[in-house]
Amino acid sequence: MQQLCPSDLSILLIEPSDVQRKIIIKQLAEEGATQVSTADSIATAMVQLKQHKADLVISSLYFEQGTSLELLAKLKNDADLADVPFVLISSETKKAQLEQFKQSGVVAILPKPFNSIQLGKALNAAIDLLSPAELELSLFDVHDVRVLVVDDSRLARNHIKRVLQNLGIQHLTEAEDGQQAIELLKNNMFDLVVTDFNMPEVNGQELTQYIREQSQQSHIPVLMVTSEANESHLANIAQSGVNALCDKPFEPETVRALLSRIMEH
Repeated sequence: MQQLCPSDLSILLIEPSDVQRKIIIKQLAEEGATQVSTADSIATAMVQLKQHKADLVISSLYFEQGTSLELLAKLKNDADLADVPFVLISSETKKAQLEQFKQSGVVAILPKPFNSIQLGKALNAAIDLLSPAELELSLFDVHDVRVLVVDDSRLARNHIKRVLQNLGIQHLTEAEDGQQAIELLKNNMFDLVVTDFNMPEVNGQELTQYIREQSQQSHIPVLMVTSEANESHLANIAQSGVNALCDKPFEPETVRALLSRIMEH
């Protein structure tokens, strides 16, 4: 598939403020994205998406009738729209509020206001999802790599799987939490574990410690996905034996670079 560029993207911008819509449209144009339609409410956005499926949805967080979390839920529960990349724009700083979006498979969260670098990165993340490119490994055939994906959020697992499938990885097994992952590891062989950190019962750090200290596959590379921002906490996670840490949202370009590094060494 030919690599897309911002000018190829059909974008639906959902923003209740007329002034903000104009500002964002101008910023998108500066990045080369000019195919932009707009909506000022969740209801209008759903009507437009039903009529014409956009390549990318960019949405503000708050609306008179609710939040874009409700919109995202509608999209994820619609078979025709579930795979549309979603970018959130928000001035919200509360971790709990943003955590819901990070767990829902958004491709990027842009602060308000955002700069051209942040916008360009978000557009590139969407493009990477829309135009798959296989990961080339010298030591493995990427089609043979067996990956265990561990996350208590179904939406997050779906997003992680989509990113990995776009890289050419075909053998994917899911676990809903660390305890289920441990049971799978006892009876199956894997080449890579991609795990969330925050999970009930057995979290990602405890799962990694089990892999390193108790499993028969102590050598498996572990990629930890986390929205944790505390530096000391991250250092503690790193010491548990993970090979790499990756932020949520799970960005294709970052994942490609991390997998190239940890799978080749």
